[in-house]
Amino acid sequence: MPVTEDPTPGTPAVPGQPPPRALHERGRLPWSLRLAVVVIYPVASLLFRLRYRHGERLPRTGPVLLVANHVSVLDPLACARLVYDNGRIPHFLAKEAVFKGLAGVILRDAGQIPVARGSSEARGALAAAAADLDAGNLVVIYPEGSVTRDERWWPMQARTGVARLALTTDAAVVPVAQWGPQRVHDYHTGKLHLRPRTPTEYLIGEPVDLTALREEVRAGRPLTPDLLREVTDTIMGRVRDLLADVRGEPAPPGFASRPRRSLPGDRPGSAA
Repeated sequence: MPVTEDPTPGTPAVPGQPPPRALHERGRLPWSLRLAVVVIYPVASLLFRLRYRHGERLPRTGPVLLVANHVSVLDPLACARLVYDNGRIPHFLAKEAVFKGLAGVILRDAGQIPVARGSSEARGALAAAAADLDAGNLVVIYPEGSVTRDERWWPMQARTGVARLALTTDAAVVPVAQWGPQRVHDYHTGKLHLRPRTPTEYLIGEPVDLTALREEVRAGRPLTPDLLREVTDTIMGRVRDLLADVRGEPAPPGFASRPRRSLPGDRPGSAA
């Protein structure tokens, strides 16, 4: 099984700099992405000892909808490294609350997509993500919309925006399991445990084959709530099974329930 430890094999670990092959594959980066790399790369390297399995399953070109479970407010840092180290630029669907002030300017210029849950703009975020995929980019989505509330960190029931994107675009739908960032920041307790180089694992799955359903949708099949739920659960089931592999334990048969109340760390908006 192909396994990659950070940094990319055959390249030196230079704090604050990406692997040499990264810039070669991506071409010239805009100022915002260069700034993000300078900030995120060393921080992620300090916080996490990253281990990638099956990085070859992440397409190097073309539209990709990367679907991941959500275990920590810090896991986007590690997930960004996963994508970048494997030759792509990540565009995250992220809560609009983080798009404030200078940070918002940088995030928007870097191609990140704000999502406002419970508003008319939420559908617009999906349209922006679809346009991003149509342009051949890689979009990262956390369909749970927030860090899982399951006490054992298994995925909770996801929102169906991921299915809408999966069925109406030509993107490769790639499930990814991540495990480890919750050891640094425990969302359930709100406690931060600063342990340098905390082991963090990523397992990339085979793309989900939705060819037949996409053809039916293009032929006029409506995107009913039942269809969207079915496809969402199929995709998240792949993520859950990958997570079981990473953790070395059996996965639960279903998904944890969504929260009925907000937690102190919750912010308005949704990542899905």
